[in-house]
Amino acid sequence: MENEQQSGLPVHGNEEKSIVNRGKVLAGAAAAVVAVVGLYLANRYWIAPLTMHQAQAHVKSASDPDQPLAPDFTLTALNGQKLRLADYKGKVVLLDFWATWCGPCRIEIPGFIELQNKYRDQGFTVIGISMDEGGPEPVKEFYQDYKMNYPVALGNQTVSELYGGVYGLPTTFVIGRDGRIYSRHPGAEPASVFEDEVKTLLGANGTTEVGDFHPAGHATPGDKIELGTPEEANSEVPGVDVSKLTAVQKADFKKVLQKEQCTCGCKFDLLKCRLDDRSCGVSRKMAKEELAIFLGQAEPLASHKKAGTPQSAPAAAPSRN
Repeated sequence: MENEQQSGLPVHGNEEKSIVNRGKVLAGAAAAVVAVVGLYLANRYWIAPLTMHQAQAHVKSASDPDQPLAPDFTLTALNGQKLRLADYKGKVVLLDFWATWCGPCRIEIPGFIELQNKYRDQGFTVIGISMDEGGPEPVKEFYQDYKMNYPVALGNQTVSELYGGVYGLPTTFVIGRDGRIYSRHPGAEPASVFEDEVKTLLGANGTTEVGDFHPAGHATPGDKIELGTPEEANSEVPGVDVSKLTAVQKADFKKVLQKEQCTCGCKFDLLKCRLDDRSCGVSRKMAKEELAIFLGQAEPLASHKKAGTPQSAPAAAPSRN
């Protein structure tokens, strides 16, 4: 399809990249690149033909699904057209969160191009979500230099939150014809790993869940993935659902977060870390724990007891009105 040949997204996000966020991703990328290069050279992104066994993938009733539905989003293409994930239902989608400055991401791209070429006509597409924060121009240039043949959008932290928080790049989700997430791959993998999963999912009819799906490589199975919610993604405290709190409760909860330091190494309090670095999984988890304590749904953390940190009284249950 013509509208799949190039895409991007104008993002309403911070113009300046978070130093803490990029430092974490680069540290992980440096550790991953050595292993990934070895896998890359060994596999050379060899693309195998679809076998009859994989073309007849076993399915099970959609009334008992194990895999979570992929959160929908609408982004804008470089040509100004809208890119909506829901429009790809019925196809197998490889959703790749990446960045132009990410070495392991660059290693994966030639394999994705080959997969797109080989399986596009069978109901498959790669969708790239670039997490670059410098605007679309560098991504456009990269897209052309690498001769990328699949849609690419410039992502934001809201989409990242919907997918459970993308804490490192690359992170790739494999989505079936039924719109469900079957695996998440944190870090780079050779194309043969993704191809194994893609071929299995292409064999399904799209109306029922694939029952004998087995994630390849270092993937996390879909039923083990914790996704975010729209309330968390659009929260005043990113990644934490405070939608049921009153205005007074929200203000009090923020004060609680400001008294606690994030242990990720940023030296910020929890609220500042959540606002400045939404990809930080440490502050996200700690802030959720603090909310449970704030609402009286959990005991104070051990660190509070040892440090003698004063705890506010549990908040009244949010009104349902």
